[in-house]
Amino acid sequence: MRLKIGFILRSLLVVGSFLGLVVLWSSLSPRPDDPSPLSRMREERDVNNPMPNRGGNGLAPGDDRFKPVVPWPHVEGVEVDLESIRRKNKAKNEQERHAGGDNQKDIMQRQYLTFKPQTFSYRDPVLRPGVLGNFEPKEPEPHGVVGGPGENAKPLVLGPEFKHAIQASIKEFGFNMVASDMISLDRSVNDLRQEECKYWHYDENLLTSSVVIVFHNEGWSTLMRTVHSVIKRTPRKYLAEIVLIDDFSNKEHLKGKLDDYLKLWNGLVKVFRNERREGLIQARSIGAQKAKLGQVLIYLDAHCEVAVNWYAPLVAPISKDRTICTVPIIDVINGNTYEIIPQGGGDEDGYARGAWDWSMLWKRVPLTPREKRMRKTKTEPYRSPAMAGGLFAIEREFFFELGLYDPGLQIWGGENFEISYKIWQCGGKLLFVPCSRVGHIYRLEGWQGNPPPIYVGSSPTLKNYVRVVEVWWDEYKDYFYASRPESKALPFGDISELKKFREDHNCKSFKWFMEEIAYDITSHYPLPPKNVEWGESLHRFTHIPSGKCLDRSDVLHQVFISDCDSSKMTQKWEMNNIHSV
Repeated sequence: MRLKIGFILRSLLVVGSFLGLVVLWSSLSPRPDDPSPLSRMREERDVNNPMPNRGGNGLAPGDDRFKPVVPWPHVEGVEVDLESIRRKNKAKNEQERHAGGDNQKDIMQRQYLTFKPQTFSYRDPVLRPGVLGNFEPKEPEPHGVVGGPGENAKPLVLGPEFKHAIQASIKEFGFNMVASDMISLDRSVNDLRQEECKYWHYDENLLTSSVVIVFHNEGWSTLMRTVHSVIKRTPRKYLAEIVLIDDFSNKEHLKGKLDDYLKLWNGLVKVFRNERREGLIQARSIGAQKAKLGQVLIYLDAHCEVAVNWYAPLVAPISKDRTICTVPIIDVINGNTYEIIPQGGGDEDGYARGAWDWSMLWKRVPLTPREKRMRKTKTEPYRSPAMAGGLFAIEREFFFELGLYDPGLQIWGGENFEISYKIWQCGGKLLFVPCSRVGHIYRLEGWQGNPPPIYVGSSPTLKNYVRVVEVWWDEYKDYFYASRPESKALPFGDISELKKFREDHNCKSFKWFMEEIAYDITSHYPLPPKNVEWGESLHRFTHIPSGKCLDRSDVLHQVFISDCDSSKMTQKWEMNNIHSV
């Protein structure tokens, strides 16, 4: 019995020792949900030195213990191929980098390459001396009325018995409508081109055109003669349509009578009527939207006559390069007699470039030797810094890409400069075409004019000038304000979209334009000195050499100098509407 008890005690001791070792081993073995010894050390340190809770910066909200941002992966029985992971990440990074580059390239394309590329291929015009051009009429042009008044653009002079009727028509329409109504709408015209123009040969697959004519209260025969001349002297395969834009006329002959008359051409000529007076500028933009059939837009004033073979020379440069805008040589139709003669000025051949002075008045200057050296013949198109604005041709889609006219320009004035600067500075060209000639009637003295609508306000033309110089002239705008200081205070509206257009299209500076294209302007119209200070005065003006003062006579309406007298009111001068420049 004693042995049994001793054996049992020894067995219990062995078993107890074994169990103690098991418990000790299990207490030393880490469990998945137990913190590591390092973690316990950090816990104890954090208890003694608590850190601020930084929320998402590595600490769980409300917990001061450190937790790694990215947990260490627990992998059982799987070998991790780190090199494979690196290769995949490298390929992904390369793909993202290229995608980013492509996106940047797309941005650059959207920003700068907005004009569509040339899609048609055309042969250059060829001059063959002695061989009549392929667009020249084979027979002399028929007369509207054989031996009739005004035929061959000869002057029609009326007797004194028509004096009062003529004066009344000039007051209402700006022209001698009495004489105009006596002349055939299909009259023949004289040929004022250089002889060389008759021997140019053009590609016969030229672009088609929509001719756009804007009118407001125009005389009947001058408007219809414009339409008749276009139809008579334009090859039918190229004339897609003639679009008339009635800018809110109130004359009876421009209503039902006009609608009925246009039916003669079975839809070739159509009229659209504005619901309010828009003015010439915005009416032309409306015309661009309404004219949808032709590839080229040709703008004519409502009192013109196109000359023989006017179309091919005007459209050929555009067919070759869609960013070219062309302007015909504009001849003068006398508003009294309807004789057609060349404009004065220009060089020995009568060729001139469009220009301006620093108050932004339209000017013409002779063709320079530099431009002449760029041409092989006298009758090739030549570069011009600006156009007069009433007559020009432009590819329709290109005009839309340019944004048409600035929508902030009102009624009339300045739009010719705006479109000229926009074309040149944004990558296009403006060419005058010697072999395309169009006659134009200039309004006569005594015309009562067409006052702008009430909603426009005062000084619309001057405000237009300010918008143009603020958008396109850069630092040169100071010369405009020096010439027209009264315009400095004029509100000209928001131009942010126009500035953005310049930036988006990477348009060149006005300094570049003045140096490369309009380099001859300053030789004819020198830059004026900039105004250093422009403020209000109430002073006498003294002529320093004589010591006398500026004086005036309200009776004689004269200004002169006389002995200074502080009591004389005629020697006191006040200038208003003066602002800082």
